[in-house]
Amino acid sequence: MSGTRLNKYIASSGLCSRRKADDLIEQGLVNVNGKIVKELGYIVKEKDKVFVNQKLVRPTKHEYYKFYKPAGYITTCEDTQGRKTIYDLLPDTMLNLKPVGRLDKDSTGLLILTNDGDLIYQLTHPSVKVPKVYLVSVDAQIHRHELEKIANGVEIEPGKIAYADITVLEMDSKHTFMQITLYQGMNRQIRKMFASIGYEVKTLKRIQHATIGIEGLKRGEFKPIKPKQIKELRNFLNRISK
Repeated sequence: MSGTRLNKYIASSGLCSRRKADDLIEQGLVNVNGKIVKELGYIVKEKDKVFVNQKLVRPTKHEYYKFYKPAGYITTCEDTQGRKTIYDLLPDTMLNLKPVGRLDKDSTGLLILTNDGDLIYQLTHPSVKVPKVYLVSVDAQIHRHELEKIANGVEIEPGKIAYADITVLEMDSKHTFMQITLYQGMNRQIRKMFASIGYEVKTLKRIQHATIGIEGLKRGEFKPIKPKQIKELRNFLNRISK
């Protein structure tokens, strides 16, 4: 019988990942043609109408962009405090795209934007150690033994141990400039790691997320990610997920 599995159909709308769709189905929040469906293997046919939380969902063409976030913008669609968001810099045709992870207001650099719920899930789930690379500066000379603390893991919140790979690129008596690779996705992780050893991060720029890099972009610019790059990204994620 031709058709699409219900969880894949929901994920293809950009609403969520297939795993999250399974949860919604099991919770009785999905109905097809007016009837609640809790069968995970249910096949959706061409003329079926699928509703999640009483909202009609339809498959949509997946889009993938990379965006160079400037400082001063938060990574959200709407803000109740009236702060500037990245969507102030994007055309209306991209308002349906979600950022993969976040960068805080003062940080800059690469954001992947997409409506592919499965890809967002793979790139952000804590069980998959996806590398994210940053350029970071601190207005002080940091001793090697202090950087080793971060490499070995520091407590940034009660019960939360954060770590990172660090390569010092430049250092003198007044500043340290580093390349930092994260494999975790904790909120403001880099800033909190350095605060835990007594330093304040002055600049933080993400330059790579998995296989996608920021090259070719100026601040505030965006461009589509090529199908070949998405294929390479999926292959990479499949390898590190095993």
